[in-house]
Amino acid sequence: MKVKQISIFLENKKGRLYEALKVLAEAGINIRALAIADTSDFGILRLIVNDPEKAKSALENAGFTVKITPVLAVEVDDRPGGLAEVLKYLYDADINVEYTYAFVEKSGEKAVVVLRTNNLDKTISVLKEKGITLLSEGEVANL
Repeated sequence: MKVKQISIFLENKKGRLYEALKVLAEAGINIRALAIADTSDFGILRLIVNDPEKAKSALENAGFTVKITPVLAVEVDDRPGGLAEVLKYLYDADINVEYTYAFVEKSGEKAVVVLRTNNLDKTISVLKEKGITLLSEGEVANL
């Protein structure tokens, strides 16, 4: 149930984000979720896309530094406390969340939270045990 995330290292300068997204658009890559973490000198653009391998290849061919990282896509109720409930399960299991970002499904009933933890296999086990839905790469791409 792991999902491939694309991480792109970007210089923190005008137009660099546009350039990366233009490469993806020209390659026919559809972005399902994104997050940016930045410092004064560089940023990391994290993306969930419909074709991670094609995206990586297109970006590298355009001169970008790209990495594929396994993450989890977790479905949570789109209501106050929905995410906190899931995070409590991880806290109780002594799992550290390294980062997270989210988007809402088209129906508006569920949110999808992308998680990177210090132990993905243990996270999968804990969440499955608690009845939390983990989405496959194909399911995320088709949202």
